[in-house]
Amino acid sequence: MKFRLKYFLVILVFSMLFVSMFGETFKRDETFFFGGGLWSAPSNWNPLTPWAAVPGTIGGVYETLFTYDPLTNKFIPWLAEKGYWKDDNHYYLKLRNDLKWTDGNPMNADDVIFTFEIAKKNKGISYSTIWNWMSSIKKLSNTELLFEFSDPRYHEWDFQLYQIAIIPKHIWSKYPIDSVVSLSNENPIGSGMYLAYDKTDDRMIFKRNDKWWGKNIFGLPAPKYLIELKIFSNNVALGMLMKGELDVSNFFLPGIPSVKNIYKIKTWFEKAPYMLSDNTALLFLNTKKEHMNDPKFRKALSYAINVSPIIRRVFEFQVEPANPLGFLPVDSWMKYYDKDIVENYGFSYSPAMAKKILDEAGYKDIDNDGFRETLDGKKIDLTIIVPFGWTDWMESIKNISSDFEKVGIKVEPKFPDFGKYMEDMNSATFDMLINNFNSNVSSTPWTYFNWLFESTQIDNEKAYGGNWGRYKNQELFSLIKEFNKTKDEEKAKKIASKIEKIFLEEMPVIPLWYNGMWFQASEKYWTNYPDENNPYAWPSLWGGRWQVGGNMLLLNIKPAK
Repeated sequence: MKFRLKYFLVILVFSMLFVSMFGETFKRDETFFFGGGLWSAPSNWNPLTPWAAVPGTIGGVYETLFTYDPLTNKFIPWLAEKGYWKDDNHYYLKLRNDLKWTDGNPMNADDVIFTFEIAKKNKGISYSTIWNWMSSIKKLSNTELLFEFSDPRYHEWDFQLYQIAIIPKHIWSKYPIDSVVSLSNENPIGSGMYLAYDKTDDRMIFKRNDKWWGKNIFGLPAPKYLIELKIFSNNVALGMLMKGELDVSNFFLPGIPSVKNIYKIKTWFEKAPYMLSDNTALLFLNTKKEHMNDPKFRKALSYAINVSPIIRRVFEFQVEPANPLGFLPVDSWMKYYDKDIVENYGFSYSPAMAKKILDEAGYKDIDNDGFRETLDGKKIDLTIIVPFGWTDWMESIKNISSDFEKVGIKVEPKFPDFGKYMEDMNSATFDMLINNFNSNVSSTPWTYFNWLFESTQIDNEKAYGGNWGRYKNQELFSLIKEFNKTKDEEKAKKIASKIEKIFLEEMPVIPLWYNGMWFQASEKYWTNYPDENNPYAWPSLWGGRWQVGGNMLLLNIKPAK
């Protein structure tokens, strides 16, 4: 990567058809500007630590065996030509011919084996736990492999097929095994259609790989350069979008419904909800604390929340209310959605029902101050937190706390800084909080179940994998594991129904609304964006999403002139 510039003075002349940077000219009709995923100065391109890497490291620079399309619920062969289960314990994989790394070396089965086996040796690699249930990988030829599983987890395997980035053995085998997760990897050699080219504190520049192995299969993307911008202000992003200085925004931008037609800003849907639903915002209840360890109390809270004014006033109809399970409206999840279970055990906004449940459970206003007391007469005084500066969520919890007050539960909204919010969440020292971190769209609801009800860290002082409310239910945990191990779809549906029944009966977490797949595009310089009438790609360039739509977007957009 050319980190050759000591000082980076950017002169953006957007009224002309080029961008000049230190004497290097980026023609505007060859350069694609985007934002919404870069929140710090670019400093890491390590595909083994995807949570820390610059967005585009995986998908753009390093590639996965398959990509995944949530719109069609189909896996798209990428580095792999095909893959399938030969039997219950063996998965066959065939790589494409003539794969190449960007340094000119060929990619083959040895690189795939190395990518998996390095995680056996270093437990800090995110997918290292795969070796708890995979026993070996056999090389059948330079392009063929056979994965053998001792305890196959079919849903998790499908997910990993488009998550794990293949790395070059001839480079990474030279690094000490203990250091591979701490490398910044400043000169990444991948196989992808873009090269990491340059950076400054507020942007990352990628350059098209004109020798990409996939050009004869997928074609080359039209943008020669990608410039990923770090933008902290929604107002700045909106202003840049309106002027055509930003081609695609993956930010939540208040005001889009009012200005989109005036400034010819493209969204997925022409009208509300404007955005696809990408992840679920949920209210986590700390089940380690009094009151919230009572499923009746939790169930009452679910009936008390009215998300309609939040959707109207806070999000301007850019989001939709979640169903009682929080299942995203995509085929990969909804085929496991049991309508009968939801009808019998679900909830909808009903303050009267919330009051009835609380009354019957013994939570009553003894001193007539308008707020209920505990079963032994103590005052209930709770807080709900979201990070300061997350203005949409800040306004939302003001509404939610007001809803709780209407049924006699005193809850104060608070706004700690992000660091304190994370500390409270990881250590379970909060009462209630909103979070959505790993509820995003995927090929299986197992990813959602596994995050909501993560079971391996609930007794730890700090937990990082989910289940922020530390809810314990061994029957539920066992069912989620069984679901993961079930290949037959009809059998998996029956297991999912049992999971859903426990979820709705116990209500340890309350689904609220779907956060949008924020996507706004200017057609000043680029056209043929995906939308409801041309749904060829999930429109995301967030980290971890290039292989879930971002690559296809880049391959299909065209210069406006």
